[in-house]
Order: sequence, then structure tokens, then C-alpha cells
Amino acid sequence: MILPIVAFGDSVLKKECEDIKKDYPNLDVLIQNMEETMERASGVGLAAPQIGLPIRLFIIDSEIMLEDDDETDEIGVRETFINAEIIEESGEEWAFEEGCLSIPQIREKVFRKPNITIKYRDANWKEHTKSFSGLTARVIQHEYDHIEGVLFTDHLKPLKKKLLKKRLNRISEGKVNIDYKMKFPKI
Repeated sequence: MILPIVAFGDSVLKKECEDIKKDYPNLDVLIQNMEETMERASGVGLAAPQIGLPIRLFIIDSEIMLEDDDETDEIGVRETFINAEIIEESGEEWAFEEGCLSIPQIREKVFRKPNITIKYRDANWKEHTKSFSGLTARVIQHEYDHIEGVLFTDHLKPLKKKLLKKRLNRISEGKVNIDYKMKFPKI
């Protein structure tokens, strides 16, 4: 089932999310719905707060961004991350233009470290500690930020945030033209 994506301005996007237990109700259905929602919106990641749930769950599919990129030999990853914890970030920060399904039509350069090590459980509740790099690490960091209550716009300099304020307010007000379902905050 395609779920509406929560728009910028909703308080759930600013909450630090709670861990979930293995017996979380209908977890497999929730993950499947999140995958369908992400694909329908042409996203490469989706976190539970973006569908209104303040839980530590996100999915990524960096295969989409990397399959047509001849400039890298990086292999994409399609994975579910439950109760994730980034253990280490390393390397020299690099800029890359990021966007977000909750903040449509805005893209800005964000600096992130290129290498991460993350501990998490997958959709089968198997525990992993893995390292990722490049664009896959960036997608994971972006989605991980969501479960920490951080948006990519929070990484921007104050002047850039000020310049985006009107556009962000328009998103919160539902004044945005998109081709996927969104839920706008009650203002």
C-alpha cells in the first residue's frame, strides 16, 4: 500500500525516534508498504518518521542511483535498517546535492564523511555491523538523520536556511506540485 509522505513542518520529522522490538505489529507489512511508497515517489530512501511513525526504521535503495553511473564502480545496496546506530564516520567531508521526499523540489549541497560503520537489524531481525562508503554511505546517513530528528536542511548554513524559508513554508502549507501522496502539517 502506498502511504502518504509527511511534509516539512510536521513535528514527527524533528523527533528522535524510539527503538522497536521484534514483535512490532505487522513489521513485515510496514516494510513492504515503505518500499512501495519509496518506489512510487522515485526515492532512494525512506525513514519511518516520513510516514508519520517515530520509530527507528528506514530503508534504502542506492542501486537506483548507481546503476547508470559510469563514473563509479560502487555497488548499490537495497536494505532495511532497524534500530540502527552509526558507530563511526570517517574520511574527509565531501559535498553532494541532496533532496528529500518530505522536502520536495529543494536540493542543496550537504557535507558528509564518505565512510561509515553502522550496527543494525535487517528485515529478518538479523544483526549486522557493516561498513559502507560513497553514495550508499550518504543515503544511509541521510535516512539515519531522519530517525535522529534531523533534516538535510539542518546541515545548511544559516544564510542558506534563511534564503529557503519561504519555499519551506510553502511546502508546509501544501503549496507544492508533486506526483506522490503527501500529508501536510496542520497549521
